[in-house]
Amino acid sequence: MAKAYLVGSGIAALAAATFLIRDGGLDGADIHLFEEQRTIGGNGNTGAAATAGHPLLGGRMLESEFRYAHDLLSGIPALDGPLMPVAREVPAGREDLPVGGIARLVDGDGKIVDTRSTGFSERDRLELVRCLATPEGHLDGKRISDSFGEHFFTTNFWFLWCTTFAFQPWHSAIEFRRCLRRFLPLLPEYAAMPGVHHARCNRYDSIVRPLIAWLREQGVTVRTGAHVTDLGFAPGHRSTRVERIHLSCSGRDEQIEVGPDDLVLVTNGSIDDAVSLGSHHCAPPARAHRSDAWLLWHRVSRGREDFGDPAAFDKHVKESRCESFTVTTRDSAFLDALERFGGGETGRGGPMTLTASNWLLTITAPRGPVHQDQPEGVSVWWGYALHPGRAGDHTPKPMTMCSGREILDEVLHHLAFDETVADRVRATSTVIPCLVPYATSQLLARRRDDRPKVVPEGSVNLAFIGPFADVPDDVAGTVEHSVRTAWTAVARLLGLGEHPPAVLNGRHHPRVLAAAWETVHRR
Repeated sequence: MAKAYLVGSGIAALAAATFLIRDGGLDGADIHLFEEQRTIGGNGNTGAAATAGHPLLGGRMLESEFRYAHDLLSGIPALDGPLMPVAREVPAGREDLPVGGIARLVDGDGKIVDTRSTGFSERDRLELVRCLATPEGHLDGKRISDSFGEHFFTTNFWFLWCTTFAFQPWHSAIEFRRCLRRFLPLLPEYAAMPGVHHARCNRYDSIVRPLIAWLREQGVTVRTGAHVTDLGFAPGHRSTRVERIHLSCSGRDEQIEVGPDDLVLVTNGSIDDAVSLGSHHCAPPARAHRSDAWLLWHRVSRGREDFGDPAAFDKHVKESRCESFTVTTRDSAFLDALERFGGGETGRGGPMTLTASNWLLTITAPRGPVHQDQPEGVSVWWGYALHPGRAGDHTPKPMTMCSGREILDEVLHHLAFDETVADRVRATSTVIPCLVPYATSQLLARRRDDRPKVVPEGSVNLAFIGPFADVPDDVAGTVEHSVRTAWTAVARLLGLGEHPPAVLNGRHHPRVLAAAWETVHRR
C-alpha cells in the first residue's frame, strides 16, 4: 500500500490527510504527519491556560464561496455534537458574528467614520481600475505603492481593506490585485462584509481540533518534535522524485526510505514561525531562529528554480511582522462601554479600526465565548496592530517593547472612555501580547516564480502545500487557499482526474462589476 508523508501540521496538511483518506482511498495508518513543534495544528494553538488569559494569535476569515473549505469540513463532526458537521456549525456562527458594522472605523477625534464613502479622489479611482485591469505579469516584483499615489493610503477604502486582509503599502501588487478581483462581490458592502464570517469559537477550536480528532480516529500517525531537515532526490533531471526523508527527533537522526508509490507533501515556509508571547507585565521576547519549514525550503530549493525562492518571504521581518493582543476579563465594563460608543450590540459589529493610531490598532470584541473552555462569566476580546514597530501615541515606545498593560493603556487612550470605566477595565483585565514576525510574509512583494507550483513540473511524488504554494488567481493566506493546495496536491499526485472549480472571480459577473463601479464612485 502507498504511504503518504506530510511535513507540517497546519490546516493545509490536515486537509491533505483528510483528502488522502476520503478521496484517495489511503488507509489512515499509512499517513504520517511530522511536526517540529510539540503541539499540532499551526498558529491557532497557543496552549495557554485560562488562569493566564486566553491568547489568540489572530484569525482567519471564512467566506460563503470558500468551496473547498466547506467541502472539507462537511464530513467532519464538531467536537461538541457528533451529528453536527463542522461545515454547518461555521455558517451558523455567521449570524452571531458578522465581520463589519457601524463603528468599523474611528477617527482621531473619537468619531465614527461614515464608511459609505470610499474617500477616493478621481486619481484613486483610475489607479484602482488600472490595477484590476493590469495583467499579473506586468506587476512582477512590484509593491502596491508602485501602483497608487500617497492619497490612496489615507482613504476609507484602504483602511477597511488593509485591516481586513492585513495589507501594507509595501506588499505585493500581485497579491493585492488577486485579492481585489477575488473579493470584488463584497465591495458594495465592504464595511459590513456580509459574505464573510468567522467560526463560532476561535479557528483552532472550531476547525483544527475537529480535524485532528477525526484524523486520529482514522489511525493517522502524528509525530511532534519531529524535524524534517532535508529530502533526498532520485538522480536525473527529467523528473523529480523524493527517495528519502531526513528526520531529527529527540536529538536522534533518522532516515525514512520513500517507496516508488509513496507521496511527500511539504508545507514550505511558516507564517507562525518564531511567534512569542508576552504577559500583562512583560513584552514578548524577540526570537531570532527560523523553523525547519523555512530551512527545509531553503535546502531543497538550492539550484532549483521550480521550487521557488524562500528568501523573498523570510528575509524581511520588519515588513511582515504584526502584533496581536488578547484581553481576558471577568468584568463587562469594556464591552458595555464599547456598546454605548458603537450604538449597537457588541459582538455584532465586528472589528473596529482606530485610524489615528500610530500602531494602526484594530480591536474585535465578541459577546460570546471565544474558546470552548472559556469559563462562565469570563469575556475575551482581542486586537492587532499592523505597525507595531512605531512608537505609540500614549506609550512613547514601539508596541513590540510594550507589556500587555501598556498596550491596554494605549487602546483606552484612543477610545477615551470615562476614567472610572477605564480604571475598572485596567483592574479586571489580563492582557497577553503576541508578536508574529512572519504574519504577512505570504503577502510580501515577489516575482511570480518565487512561490512554487503545488506540483512542480515533472514531479512524481512531491507537492508543496500551504500559503507559500501558488494557486493561480487565489489569495494566499486564506483558509480556502490552504485547503485548495491540499486538494490539488492529492488529486494530481494520485491522478484522480478531477478538475478543481475555478477561483471565484467577480469581474466575470456584470452585476458584480456594476455594483463595484457604483461603490467606487460614491462621494
